[in-house]
Amino acid sequence: MPFGSYQISREEALRNAVRIMKETGVDAVKVEGGADILDTVKALIAAGIPVCGHLGLTPQSIHKFGGYGVRAKDKAEADRLLADAQALDVAGCFAIVLEKVPAELAAKVTEAVSCATIGIGAGCQTDGQVLVSTDMLGMTNAFRPRFLRLYASLSTIICDAINRYSEDVKQSAFPSEEESY
Repeated sequence: MPFGSYQISREEALRNAVRIMKETGVDAVKVEGGADILDTVKALIAAGIPVCGHLGLTPQSIHKFGGYGVRAKDKAEADRLLADAQALDVAGCFAIVLEKVPAELAAKVTEAVSCATIGIGAGCQTDGQVLVSTDMLGMTNAFRPRFLRLYASLSTIICDAINRYSEDVKQSAFPSEEESY
Protein backbone atom coordinates (compact mmCIF):
# COMPACT_ATOMS: atom_id res chain seq x y z
CA MET A 1 0.00 0.00 0.00
CA PRO A 2 1.29 3.50 -0.69
CA PHE A 3 3.02 5.49 2.00
CA GLY A 4 0.50 7.20 4.26
CA SER A 5 -2.37 4.92 3.28
CA TYR A 6 -2.03 2.59 6.29
CA GLN A 7 0.16 4.37 8.85
CA ILE A 8 -2.40 6.88 10.17
CA SER A 9 -4.87 4.48 11.76
CA ARG A 10 -6.26 0.97 11.48
CA GLU A 11 -9.57 2.35 10.24
CA GLU A 12 -7.89 4.50 7.59
CA ALA A 13 -5.81 1.51 6.48
CA LEU A 14 -8.90 -0.68 6.15
CA ARG A 15 -10.77 2.00 4.20
CA ASN A 16 -7.81 2.50 1.86
CA ALA A 17 -7.18 -1.22 1.39
CA VAL A 18 -10.81 -1.81 0.45
CA ARG A 19 -10.64 1.07 -2.01
CA ILE A 20 -7.38 -0.23 -3.52
CA MET A 21 -8.85 -3.72 -3.91
CA LYS A 22 -12.06 -2.44 -5.51
CA GLU A 23 -10.57 0.16 -7.82
CA THR A 24 -7.47 -1.69 -9.01
CA GLY A 25 -8.55 -5.31 -9.01
CA VAL A 26 -5.49 -6.49 -7.08
CA ASP A 27 -5.70 -9.75 -5.18
CA ALA A 28 -3.76 -8.61 -2.09
CA VAL A 29 -1.98 -5.69 -0.45
CA LYS A 30 1.61 -5.37 0.81
CA VAL A 31 2.48 -3.39 3.92
CA GLU A 32 5.85 -2.55 5.41
CA GLY A 33 6.51 -3.15 9.10
CA GLY A 34 6.12 -5.66 11.88
CA ALA A 35 4.93 -5.26 15.47
CA ASP A 36 4.28 -1.55 14.88
CA ILE A 37 1.52 -2.32 12.33
CA LEU A 38 0.32 -5.67 13.63
CA ASP A 39 -3.14 -4.39 14.65
CA THR A 40 -3.60 -3.02 11.13
CA VAL A 41 -2.49 -6.30 9.54
CA LYS A 42 -4.94 -8.24 11.72
CA ALA A 43 -7.79 -5.88 10.81
CA LEU A 44 -7.08 -6.19 7.09
CA ILE A 45 -6.94 -9.98 7.27
CA ALA A 46 -10.10 -10.12 9.40
CA ALA A 47 -11.84 -8.10 6.68
CA GLY A 48 -10.84 -10.72 4.11
CA ILE A 49 -7.98 -8.80 2.54
CA PRO A 50 -4.92 -10.96 1.84
CA VAL A 51 -1.78 -9.29 3.23
CA CYS A 52 1.87 -9.64 2.29
CA GLY A 53 4.27 -8.29 4.91
CA HIS A 54 7.57 -6.57 4.14
CA LEU A 55 10.56 -6.50 6.51
CA GLY A 56 14.20 -5.52 6.37
CA LEU A 57 14.85 -2.58 4.12
CA THR A 58 11.47 -0.94 3.88
CA PRO A 59 11.66 1.81 1.26
CA GLN A 60 8.74 3.78 2.70
CA SER A 61 10.73 4.21 5.93
CA ILE A 62 14.04 5.03 4.31
CA HIS A 63 14.33 8.39 6.05
CA LYS A 64 14.13 6.65 9.41
CA PHE A 65 17.07 4.41 8.45
CA GLY A 66 19.14 7.13 6.80
CA GLY A 67 19.86 5.20 3.63
CA TYR A 68 19.53 2.02 1.62
CA GLY A 69 22.05 -0.08 3.55
CA VAL A 70 21.64 -3.70 4.62
CA ARG A 71 19.22 -4.07 7.54
CA ALA A 72 19.39 -6.36 10.57
CA LYS A 73 23.15 -6.85 10.56
CA ASP A 74 23.37 -6.56 14.35
CA LYS A 75 21.85 -9.10 16.71
CA ALA A 76 19.25 -6.79 18.25
CA GLU A 77 17.77 -5.75 14.92
CA ALA A 78 17.98 -9.33 13.59
CA ASP A 79 16.10 -10.61 16.65
CA ARG A 80 13.45 -7.91 16.15
CA LEU A 81 13.07 -8.82 12.48
CA LEU A 82 12.64 -12.51 13.31
CA ALA A 83 10.04 -11.69 15.98
CA ASP A 84 8.23 -9.38 13.53
CA ALA A 85 8.20 -12.11 10.88
CA GLN A 86 6.76 -14.62 13.32
CA ALA A 87 4.10 -12.12 14.43
CA LEU A 88 3.11 -11.39 10.82
CA ASP A 89 2.95 -15.12 10.15
CA VAL A 90 0.72 -15.77 13.17
CA ALA A 91 -1.49 -12.82 12.17
CA GLY A 92 -2.15 -14.56 8.84
CA CYS A 93 0.08 -12.95 6.22
CA PHE A 94 0.32 -15.21 3.18
CA ALA A 95 3.90 -14.07 2.48
CA ILE A 96 6.66 -11.83 3.78
CA VAL A 97 9.12 -9.93 1.60
CA LEU A 98 12.60 -9.88 3.12
CA GLU A 99 14.56 -7.05 1.55
CA LYS A 100 18.29 -6.46 1.85
CA VAL A 101 18.89 -8.58 4.95
CA PRO A 102 21.75 -11.02 5.57
CA ALA A 103 21.18 -14.35 3.81
CA GLU A 104 21.67 -16.27 7.06
CA LEU A 105 18.89 -14.29 8.73
CA ALA A 106 16.56 -14.75 5.75
CA ALA A 107 17.13 -18.52 5.96
CA LYS A 108 16.37 -18.44 9.68
CA VAL A 109 13.14 -16.50 9.09
CA THR A 110 12.11 -18.88 6.29
CA GLU A 111 12.60 -21.82 8.65
CA ALA A 112 10.67 -20.11 11.46
CA VAL A 113 7.50 -19.11 9.59
CA SER A 114 4.88 -21.13 7.75
CA CYS A 115 4.01 -18.46 5.17
CA ALA A 116 6.11 -17.95 2.06
CA THR A 117 9.18 -15.74 2.21
CA ILE A 118 10.21 -13.71 -0.83
CA GLY A 119 13.76 -12.44 -0.99
CA ILE A 120 15.15 -9.35 -2.65
CA GLY A 121 18.79 -9.07 -1.74
CA ALA A 122 18.32 -11.70 0.98
CA GLY A 123 20.15 -14.73 -0.40
CA CYS A 124 18.73 -17.85 -2.00
CA GLN A 125 17.28 -19.59 1.07
CA THR A 126 13.90 -17.87 0.84
CA ASP A 127 10.88 -19.54 -0.76
CA GLY A 128 10.94 -17.19 -3.74
CA GLN A 129 12.74 -14.25 -5.29
CA VAL A 130 11.71 -10.89 -6.69
CA LEU A 131 13.49 -8.28 -8.77
CA VAL A 132 11.90 -5.10 -10.06
CA SER A 133 11.44 -5.69 -13.79
CA THR A 134 12.71 -2.27 -14.89
CA ASP A 135 15.88 -2.89 -12.84
CA MET A 136 16.56 -6.44 -14.05
CA LEU A 137 15.92 -5.37 -17.64
CA GLY A 138 18.48 -2.58 -17.31
CA MET A 139 16.05 0.15 -18.29
CA THR A 140 18.09 2.70 -16.33
CA ASN A 141 21.76 2.87 -15.49
CA ALA A 142 21.46 4.71 -12.17
CA PHE A 143 20.33 1.87 -9.88
CA ARG A 144 22.81 -0.97 -9.37
CA PRO A 145 22.60 -2.55 -5.92
CA ARG A 146 24.69 -5.63 -5.21
CA PHE A 147 21.68 -7.96 -5.36
CA LEU A 148 20.63 -6.83 -8.85
CA ARG A 149 21.50 -9.14 -11.72
CA LEU A 150 20.97 -7.56 -15.11
CA TYR A 151 19.23 -9.87 -17.56
CA ALA A 152 19.23 -7.25 -20.32
CA SER A 153 20.52 -3.76 -20.99
CA LEU A 154 17.48 -2.07 -22.43
CA SER A 155 18.57 1.45 -21.52
CA THR A 156 20.93 1.42 -24.51
CA ILE A 157 18.18 0.19 -26.83
CA ILE A 158 15.66 2.68 -25.41
CA CYS A 159 18.05 5.65 -25.69
CA ASP A 160 19.01 4.64 -29.23
CA ALA A 161 15.35 4.37 -30.27
CA ILE A 162 14.51 7.77 -28.76
CA ASN A 163 17.49 9.39 -30.46
CA ARG A 164 16.55 7.86 -33.84
CA TYR A 165 12.93 9.00 -33.43
CA SER A 166 14.06 12.52 -32.49
CA GLU A 167 16.34 12.72 -35.53
CA ASP A 168 13.59 11.45 -37.83
CA VAL A 169 11.21 14.12 -36.51
CA LYS A 170 13.83 16.88 -36.84
CA GLN A 171 14.57 15.82 -40.43
CA SER A 172 10.85 15.51 -41.25
CA ALA A 173 11.41 11.81 -41.97
CA PHE A 174 8.68 10.88 -39.50
CA PRO A 175 5.89 10.48 -40.18
CA SER A 176 6.35 9.31 -43.74
CA GLU A 177 3.65 9.45 -46.37
CA GLU A 178 2.77 5.82 -45.61
CA GLU A 179 2.40 6.68 -41.90
CA SER A 180 0.10 9.62 -42.56
CA TYR A 181 -3.61 9.81 -43.34
